[in-house]
Formats: sequence, structure tokens, C-alpha cells
Amino acid sequence: HGATGKGNDQVRFELTYYALKPDIKVIAPWREWPFNSRQSLIKYASKQNIPVPVTKAKPYSTDRNLFHISYEGGILEDPWAEPPKDMFTMIVPPEKAPNKVAYIEISYEKGNPVAINGKKMSPAKLLEKLNSIAGKNGIGRADIVENRYVGIKSRGVYETPGGTVLHIAHRAIESITLDREVMHLRDSLTPKYAELVYYGYWFSPERKMLQTMIDKAQENVTGAVRLKLYKGNCQVVGRKSPESLYQPELATFEAEKVYNQRDAEGFIKLNALRLKINPKLKIS
Repeated sequence: HGATGKGNDQVRFELTYYALKPDIKVIAPWREWPFNSRQSLIKYASKQNIPVPVTKAKPYSTDRNLFHISYEGGILEDPWAEPPKDMFTMIVPPEKAPNKVAYIEISYEKGNPVAINGKKMSPAKLLEKLNSIAGKNGIGRADIVENRYVGIKSRGVYETPGGTVLHIAHRAIESITLDREVMHLRDSLTPKYAELVYYGYWFSPERKMLQTMIDKAQENVTGAVRLKLYKGNCQVVGRKSPESLYQPELATFEAEKVYNQRDAEGFIKLNALRLKINPKLKIS
């Protein structure tokens, strides 16, 4: 593989290789050849007339797939430096996005996005469509400093237009379909799930165990979310579901017949009991 000896990708690749084929032989040129920087490699390629997509002026390490594109290296190694405007490829600058609001509706079935504006699509086509829509509206840029598995802090700039919209929409449909405690438990475990994937443990038993729990939580996450896109902002403006746990007759601030507000008094007193009897909490 072509990953460097400093990054996360080498770990992700090789943990996967060994999980699927324990006796595999790994060849990682970056850990063996004499080049100690991207600049030295670019210089060698130029000397040998080997065409490469990077230059001394734009020496970024770039990885792209359907979900995102990432940039590292060059001026980005200074965490104070703003990314060059001509670096981005998927997302227009928010200030240059259309002056008109764009509305979209995303449909979900069991936690999976299945349609845009009522039109069903394959996962790949759906993400391609969202990348186009969100990218035109300046949505999905991220500039972060992350903690690599090998112990180094690294700055990365990302473009993930479709993924950003899907994340916002997914949380919105979950807000009316997930039980409170299920959501809290899931939210407490997803950082660990994300860490396992980030570190390369996709085929680990612990990741598979967490996946089973997450899949179970998504069984009733079905419905639609309406979003408003405008100049880098993605705002939820509506959500509905046949599995909704949201009941207007309970939530209303108007006169209600289901919820007895006097019941709250006993609930509060019981929950305050441990605070009342703890002498260490007394205010002097």
C-alpha cells in the first residue's frame, strides 16, 4: 500500500489485511525507501519524468471516495493558516452559493436513507445526488485537528457535502422515533464505535457487537425529514414518521387531558431526595 509511516491509513489497511488473510505479506514502500518527505518524492518524480498529480505549490495529500475528499500537508500543516480557496473541489464557498433557499426531503427506512424528494435511489446514487445539491449550496466543509492512532496530532480539511446533510437528517428522524434511553445509550457508545472504525478495527468482534446494538436501535427509524439549504447552512424544518413517539396531546402547552401536571411534584421530590440528604451538598 501507499500509506506513509506516520498516518492512520497504514494501520487501517494492515489490520484489515491480517484479519482477512493472517499470512499475508505487506509491502509498504513509504516505510522502506529513502524519501523522507513529499517534496523529496515530488523532486524524484520530476527528475525521472514520472507524472504525479501534486506539485511543490500544491503538495497536499488527497484521498477521495464517494463520501468525502480529504486534504493534508503543505500549508495545512500550520493550524493557523486558512486553507487556500483553490484547494476545494466538491463544495463552492458559502459566500458564492446561490442566494436562493433550496428545500429537500430525505426518506429513511430502518435508519437507512432511501429517497430524495420521494424518488427512491440506490445508496450510491443517493449520495451522489446529495453531494451535488449540498456542494452547490456550500455545505459540508470541515477543518479539524485529529489525534492519530500512532500518537501524532494532524490537521485535516475535509469536504463531505452529502454526508453532512445525511447526518443532520438522520439525527432529526431519530429525534421522533427513538426512545429517550435507547438514544442516550446509543450516543454513549457511538464515540467508541467511531474510534474503532477510525483506528481500523472494522473486523474486530467488539465493532460487530456494537453494530448489532446500533442496528437494533434503528428498527423504527423510518420516516422523512425536510431540510432547508442556504449558503453553508443545513437546517431541519420538518420531520414525520409512522413510527413517531412524538404525541402532540402530551407535548402541548395548551389545555390537555392526558398529562396531569400535579404528578410532576412527586416525581421531582423523589429525584431530589438524594440531594436533600447529602450533607456535602449543603451551602454554607
